[in-house]
Amino acid sequence: MSETTIDNPLRVKCARLGIEWYDEPLEQVDAAAAGVIPAEQAIDHRLVPVRFEGESVVVVMLDPFDLAAADEVAVLAQRPVVRCGMSPEPFKKLVEAQYGTTAARMAESLRGDAGGEDILDRNIEAIEAEDLHRMAEQPTLINLVNLIILEAIKGRASDVHIEPFETELKIKYRIDGVLNEQTPPPRHLQPAIISRIKIMAGMNIAERFVPQDGHITLRFEGRKVDLRVSTVPTLYGESVVLRILDKGTLPLDLTELGMSDKDVKVMDRLLDVPHGMLLVSGPTGSGKTTTLYAGLQKIYSPELKIITIEDPVEYELHGVNQIPVNPKRGLTFAQGLRHILRQDPDIIMVGEIRDGETAEIAVRSALTGHLVFSTIHTNDAVSAVTRLIDMGVEPFLVSSVLEGVIAQRLGRRICTHCRRKAPMPEALAHRLSQSELAMFGGEMFAGAGCEKCNGSGHRGRIGFFEVLEINGAMRRAISQRLSALDILAVANKDHLRMRADGLIKAASGQTTIEDVLRATQDAEEELRTAAGG
Repeated sequence: MSETTIDNPLRVKCARLGIEWYDEPLEQVDAAAAGVIPAEQAIDHRLVPVRFEGESVVVVMLDPFDLAAADEVAVLAQRPVVRCGMSPEPFKKLVEAQYGTTAARMAESLRGDAGGEDILDRNIEAIEAEDLHRMAEQPTLINLVNLIILEAIKGRASDVHIEPFETELKIKYRIDGVLNEQTPPPRHLQPAIISRIKIMAGMNIAERFVPQDGHITLRFEGRKVDLRVSTVPTLYGESVVLRILDKGTLPLDLTELGMSDKDVKVMDRLLDVPHGMLLVSGPTGSGKTTTLYAGLQKIYSPELKIITIEDPVEYELHGVNQIPVNPKRGLTFAQGLRHILRQDPDIIMVGEIRDGETAEIAVRSALTGHLVFSTIHTNDAVSAVTRLIDMGVEPFLVSSVLEGVIAQRLGRRICTHCRRKAPMPEALAHRLSQSELAMFGGEMFAGAGCEKCNGSGHRGRIGFFEVLEINGAMRRAISQRLSALDILAVANKDHLRMRADGLIKAASGQTTIEDVLRATQDAEEELRTAAGG
């Protein structure tokens, strides 16, 4: 018996009260008992009914003292509940065994239920909204949609893609940046599945020919999970993407995000300035907002007034006033930023600098004693400087307020359970310089694939960073309107570009060389173009 098991306070409490406790997975579970509660509710309440005993149902619970959850099982089963406890690791296996592939199994079981007529053989445009509503309220359909979402959250997916094609409806989860195709549901359920999601997201199910946006909030394993929903009309129906915003899986620590100790020290200096501007650059989906959130969390204090304006608010931050952009009501970044300045803030975060007006107000806010964080779409760090000038901000203003720029990309982490060394292929070696090759000694790390990473060889993501601290020589170069290359030439001697940062991580076994080259290729090409090479 492990120390963790011995020290588990719930186990000790159960022993005192005579409640049975399991430290090992159960050999048998009665399927009829497990089925007394829908899978998504069982997962949410962290329990599994395992067998019937006389007139009662025995329920294994991660927290046997969650009486509200036990009462819900009693109501659904119409039987008294006998509570048992279980250690976290075997409980996780129990839940996976009972509910882990329920969506796939349900999709298969529904495959033959078209009833002889494929509803899509009729004109999908002619389906009435009332019919869609009726189909979307069927209990089996509700369970299927819930399980698709819950399994995506359990699988650490960042997005769920539902894509209609001529002969099938594809379901894909984006895990660690890569789309993974799932067991497709029956094609005849397409209108009902999409309508169900739109109902959950508060969208108009009768409108199928214009893009729509919506929002779903649900609870998973005791924590709140937000989903941003987007639909667009395609040739064979509406395509739906659900962006999963799960704060429980969000690392709000710069080291956890993959930032090196050296870069964290630079960030600490940048976050410690009383006023000025700090930018994070990179393409959509590169983790810019997460880095800013981590910075805000690091410097949060009740003594500081922190206000953000975002499009949309991705995660709720404790103690931070967060404003969602609402262009339909006239609340743009620029408009919101003007009003934020009247709220006596110490620190302002602008979700994104998209235009000259927002850039000008943000720069002047930093100039008048505020610390301003924001993101900007450029391929590398130094290009953010020239982008602000291209937007119409005077170079002397940029040089006065800009304290630093972090450029970043995301790559996949190698699974630590199946990581191994392998000879470096010749084709890959040709893409590295001699100094870069020397870091690897002819070998490289890769994931072999195992149960922990579902055979992918990867688990989680890691950031590749370029932290550019603006020094005096760079400020003079910016004021003189020198090129990005000239500005970069006078950066601190220990400055590292994203590719170098990524390759250091690849050499230490945190990621693969292929991921680094793929993620940083655009930034290196931009630098070569600027150099005329």
